[in-house]
Amino acid sequence: MLIVHHLNDSRSQRILWLLEELGAPYEIKDYKRDATTRLAPPELKAIHPLGKSPVVTDGDATVIESGAIIDYILRHHGGGKLAPAAASKAYDVYQQWLHYAEGSAMLPLMLNMYVGRLGDAGAPLKPRIDSEIANHLGYVEGALEGRDWLMGEFSGADIQMSFVGEVMNVSGRAAAYPNIAAWVKRFQDRPAYRKALEKGGPYNMGPRD
Repeated sequence: MLIVHHLNDSRSQRILWLLEELGAPYEIKDYKRDATTRLAPPELKAIHPLGKSPVVTDGDATVIESGAIIDYILRHHGGGKLAPAAASKAYDVYQQWLHYAEGSAMLPLMLNMYVGRLGDAGAPLKPRIDSEIANHLGYVEGALEGRDWLMGEFSGADIQMSFVGEVMNVSGRAAAYPNIAAWVKRFQDRPAYRKALEKGGPYNMGPRD
């Protein structure tokens, strides 16, 4: 049985959403952040040495990293859904989105969050961080021009990239990126997304309605 080791209010929410879209059987093992530090509990280290979420176990397989998890689930449990054919050119583009989300796009957004906590001490870094955020969000905004989903049709790429859009949405930048804002609204309105929220618990990046 596929088990999602789910940390509350984390990126593992994406994995629950993916499985709800597929209608695939799975179990959730819940972990709670420390109320003061917001760090994952040490129990997660028993699943994988990094002690991070998301992580899934599937029989004797343990898989970490959101993009790798999405790829694994779709190959082993997807039944051909939510990903282009592996031999197609579209698959190469799809794979780029899976890697881009955490490999490039999230870095300036996370830096913005952490450096913002430094107050005046972080001010010298803000122009560079803002420039990088604008660069990456501008890229995603352009990719969504004239289409509802990143690959034209809804796919695992939208699920993997969703956290980027949600962070943008809660950071006060939505007005500057209407295509991204509309895309976030579309995927947050999907029944599978809402069902995953019910199962996953409170999620700070979720819908504002």
